[in-house]
Amino acid sequence: MVNLSLTDLNVYSASPDDAQMLADIRVESMRPSLEALNRFDPARARDRFLSTFEESDTFILSLGGEVAGFYVLRTYPEYFYLDHFYIKNQFQGKGIGSIVMKGLKAQASASAKPIWLIALKESPANTFYLSQGFVFEREEGVDRHYFWGKKSRSGWFV
Repeated sequence: MVNLSLTDLNVYSASPDDAQMLADIRVESMRPSLEALNRFDPARARDRFLSTFEESDTFILSLGGEVAGFYVLRTYPEYFYLDHFYIKNQFQGKGIGSIVMKGLKAQASASAKPIWLIALKESPANTFYLSQGFVFEREEGVDRHYFWGKKSRSGWFV
């Protein structure tokens, strides 16, 4: 693995013009997991992303001037929801995911909010999220639900 630092990775807000490109990254990234579940439909995968696209919640990851992936972090009063997180295949294994998670967990800690997310049960992302300290909560159909943070009697703390 190549050791990256936060200075190597550029994170910037998406614009409306980025939606189609991001949908393509989503389809490319999800294909193996959806095929393993016998559910790959590129049009559906694109449409599902585009129907909920909000540039204000979407952040593009760039490495060496090239788009490496993106994430969508939705902010709610009680928690953050990591709705999408995709790294292009050629950029996987370089530490980008860990760098992003470190930043997201710092943001969650500063806000005293947990992070919730869902991953497909056949996705290698499950191993990644567990390695990042996320806790498996439940399985529903083809989805596995995770959270990061702890709940006390007075509310969430991280």
